[in-house]
Amino acid sequence: MKRVFLFLLTNLAVMAVLSVTLSITGANRYLTANGIDYQQLLIFSAIVGFTGSIISLLMSKKMAMMSMNVQLIDPSQPRNNTEAWLVDTVHQLADRAGIGRPDVGIYEGAPNAFATGAFKNEALVAVSTGLLQNMNEEEVAAVLGHEVAHVANGDMVTLTLIQGVVNTFVVFFARIAAFFVDRVLLKNENRDGVGIGYYITSIVCEIAFGILASIIVAWFSRQREYRADAGSAQLLGSTKPMINALARLGNLEPGELAKGMQAMGISDKMGVAALFSTHPPMEQRIRALQSLNAG
Repeated sequence: MKRVFLFLLTNLAVMAVLSVTLSITGANRYLTANGIDYQQLLIFSAIVGFTGSIISLLMSKKMAMMSMNVQLIDPSQPRNNTEAWLVDTVHQLADRAGIGRPDVGIYEGAPNAFATGAFKNEALVAVSTGLLQNMNEEEVAAVLGHEVAHVANGDMVTLTLIQGVVNTFVVFFARIAAFFVDRVLLKNENRDGVGIGYYITSIVCEIAFGILASIIVAWFSRQREYRADAGSAQLLGSTKPMINALARLGNLEPGELAKGMQAMGISDKMGVAALFSTHPPMEQRIRALQSLNAG
């Protein structure tokens, strides 16, 4: 829950900066003497919501490298056999998937991996030292196939669009609720502006609606994981390597990714936290792959 809260706080901070900027430039003209101009408010909300998610997408690769301290492998001069194998495997998988060859990196940490980047042909695939130490080559290749499938499926762009839509409605309904509290409950009669109650309510509602919205985004993310698992099986020509990799990960403690990176890595939550989890339980992912064999 702490990670979810920090993610939401970061997202709200971006939208808050955009909201202030647009207010200064006079773009927030949805408040009129007669109330709210809903068309203008929707435009304002979309600008704030989508700009925030698009900025995050464009910064995703550099932010991931900085936050996870990823060390990129020079494909022309790998330092050892492991690095050479990693680069060669990712490049082969990328060629099969029909995308540009991603940058490949390693970072220190418990078993985990992620893929990120705004464009299919300029992505980053990174694995942790813990993953390399606790898996055999076939299992690591399956995880790499999973990450390459994320890139080939355009999952970063898809999640960005979903987050943009969600952000739009969070901003939209938060301001409607804030206006209602300011004018109806607090009886603010000032038609030339809104009171402090409007701004406080707007912040509170953005946080509350943002938490609810994160459940929707997490649900879409979980569906995307099943697709990436199937993509790995297709790239490797068998479901067995990915099934074995998931089974092994089920007995390992996935490394904690930096804030904002959980959606692109390996994770597994149970209970109430499952609503906010970006990844389904390992058992469900394995059953989904097994059903591909049955079909």
